[in-house]
Amino acid sequence: MQFSRPSWLNINPRIAAVAIGVLVLGVLYYAFSGSGAGGGPGGPPPPSVLVGHAQTGLVSHEISAVGSLRSNESVVIQPEITGRVSEISFNEGEAVLKGATLIRLDDSVYRAELQQAEAQLALSKANFDRSSDLFKRGNASARARDEALAQMRVDEANAALARALLDKTNITAPFDGILGLRQLSVGDYVKPGDKVVNIEDIDPVKVDFRIPEIHAAVLKVGQEIMVMLDPLPGKSFRGSVYAIDPLIDPNGRAVVLRATVENQQGELRPGMFARVNLVLDRREDAILLPETAVFPLGQKRFVFKVADGKAVRAEVETGLRREGKVEIISGVTLADQIVLEGHFKIQDGRPVTAVSDDKPSS
Repeated sequence: MQFSRPSWLNINPRIAAVAIGVLVLGVLYYAFSGSGAGGGPGGPPPPSVLVGHAQTGLVSHEISAVGSLRSNESVVIQPEITGRVSEISFNEGEAVLKGATLIRLDDSVYRAELQQAEAQLALSKANFDRSSDLFKRGNASARARDEALAQMRVDEANAALARALLDKTNITAPFDGILGLRQLSVGDYVKPGDKVVNIEDIDPVKVDFRIPEIHAAVLKVGQEIMVMLDPLPGKSFRGSVYAIDPLIDPNGRAVVLRATVENQQGELRPGMFARVNLVLDRREDAILLPETAVFPLGQKRFVFKVADGKAVRAEVETGLRREGKVEIISGVTLADQIVLEGHFKIQDGRPVTAVSDDKPSS
């Protein structure tokens, strides 16, 4: 038995392709026409999206760095003259006031030298007075008077020198601070440059840290820092930059900054390793949106606003990001209703069903 080939199978393949294309276009037209989408008569309801308003909050541009704590003032006490230690007037580790006596050296030799210099000065003054009186009477030359005057000036200088050496036998604190550990005992013979004890002023403390040179243009005196230390977990200390080294370190290509941090409780100690956050910029009332509300198209950023029941795409300029939120510099106001979630299923100008998720502004 033989079967005949149906006539419809003899259709030209090109004609069949055209027919299929027309059918696809019709389906697409129906799907995206006003009657097939967006809640038109007989079409599906508009898509539901979560909407809300932008909030305001604090944003800050920070750079992280590491540094070290330093004393506000630090010095190692050293004698300027030779002598034997006769008295130690401090306890190690205690606070001391400026001008307080720390150690005394045996001053017997220096006191005797001062007495000798003062005696010589008294004789020189008497000789000068006699020479001046004789010169006025015409019984002495001007040269004799001038020589007597010069000798008196020399003896005055010698007496001042002896007095200064005697004063240096009493070594005092140059500023208020806390004493370290002493390096000598009573009876030790010291000479200039020998270490006696270190004294540290630690309220406030200084923080030295480095910032890469790429940020050099935005660094300035007065910028705020936050300091965290490993020995004090959970605590942060606020300070401010007061000096910037004009020389960039050629080894690390970094700028060295120095800041001060209050230390009234004495928790911070010189030499501690510090983690520093340098605040370059701070805005208290920045406009913030969840990161899910912003989407990219090419090199630009957009959000969907809801106006009159329709989605409206708007270009925005973004700034800093923090904790799942992004700063909006331009393109959005606090009054705008923004699509927070679901923008992938809506189109510009199409109706949407808004589900509010407004929260109070921070």
